[in-house]
Amino acid sequence: MSFASIKSLLRSATFRLALIYMVLFSVSALVLLSFIYWSTAAYMSRQVDATIDAEITGLAERYETDGLRGLTAQVGERLSKQQPGDSTVYLLTDNNYRPLLGNINRWPQVPADTAGWVTFRLGDDVSGRVHSARARAFLVRGRYHLLVGRDMYELQSIQTLIKRTLVLGGVFTFALALLGGFMMSRSVNRRLDTINRASREIMSGNLNQRIPHRGSGDEFDQLSDNLNNMLDQIEALMDGVRRVSDNIAHDLRTPLARLRNRLESLSMQPPGDDQARREMVEQALAEADGLLGTFNALLRIARLEADARRAGFAPLELGQVLADVVELYEPVAEENRQRVELVRESEFTLVGDRDLLFQAFTNLLDNAVKYTPPEGLIRARVYAAGVSVCDSGPGVPEREKDKVFQRFYRVDSSRSTPGSGLGLSLVKAVASLHDLRVRLTDADPGLCVVLEPVAADSAPLS
Repeated sequence: MSFASIKSLLRSATFRLALIYMVLFSVSALVLLSFIYWSTAAYMSRQVDATIDAEITGLAERYETDGLRGLTAQVGERLSKQQPGDSTVYLLTDNNYRPLLGNINRWPQVPADTAGWVTFRLGDDVSGRVHSARARAFLVRGRYHLLVGRDMYELQSIQTLIKRTLVLGGVFTFALALLGGFMMSRSVNRRLDTINRASREIMSGNLNQRIPHRGSGDEFDQLSDNLNNMLDQIEALMDGVRRVSDNIAHDLRTPLARLRNRLESLSMQPPGDDQARREMVEQALAEADGLLGTFNALLRIARLEADARRAGFAPLELGQVLADVVELYEPVAEENRQRVELVRESEFTLVGDRDLLFQAFTNLLDNAVKYTPPEGLIRARVYAAGVSVCDSGPGVPEREKDKVFQRFYRVDSSRSTPGSGLGLSLVKAVASLHDLRVRLTDADPGLCVVLEPVAADSAPLS
């Protein structure tokens, strides 16, 4: 690993977070170990005090029974039974603190506390070591002084060992935490570097590049999946923009050419023929209105996809909106010798924009009238979970059902039919704005366009 990589790692946010975690972990471990030490040391000190108290109690009972002679005999007996390394301390002195009997040679020069406990320095004649002893002093009938205690060397050795162990354990814990933080930061940085490299390739123009993932299902894989889905959506939108541009160039070239030819013919028209001029002007205006209608539809779809119309939403019942559209198209259907049938099985209410939904249903009825043959049936149906508009025309091939919602897309069989190919695109945009989905199903014969809530199960279309 290069120095630059190490420097970058040390400056990374992940390493700082790992360092913070390491400090918190080390401090918590140190607090825990300190608590263990102080608890252990206090427990051992209490045990020493309890042992000394038990020793004093035994000697006091012997003194009460046999007096000074019995006390002296008891102390002498215990001294004679001591083994090397025994930590019990005895000292019996006269009223002037001159030693009479014991295993230390002088009375401690340290004053006792209120409970009679005294802690003093004790030298080992063999090894020359100086360590502490803890004892308790009391008077024997005001003339003698008795000191009973224990050498604290073993206790201090154990405490020193515990301290050393705690220090080494703290250092070891800190080192492990540092190593773990370093390894964790390095692993996270590797994943982030992979994402950054892929992002740079995408920014450089390689839109087919995707973020790799390990398949572990962790948060980085989830991030990669979300980024890849976002890139798929962006690529689809860019393809849509290119496709719309191509379709605009293809589908508007003909009307623009016709408009130019009419204007050129109008400019070449000889003076005096006002009737011919008016007809040409009307035809040019009709071509211009058609072009404006196409661009207005594009702008309307763009605004709908940007959720720009939600401010005007209000509760409404779709059956009534569809009934108004059916009433509007009944005369047109009658002229084409078609039947329009409205079936209202139940109410279907939602919060939405009535004008937009009216426009969407108008597009559906207009398509149905356009593609239904004479004597055919157009059925508009409202049920508990949605709305459907079915015709009895040629339908849409299965392979093209997803494509007809693209802007300017038209089935080959309908290329000769008037229209811009924006009707179903507008319907889908309105449906998405109202949290509805659009499905195309076969009416056998014909096509059914179904609008229903996104989470709703499909209902039968009979």
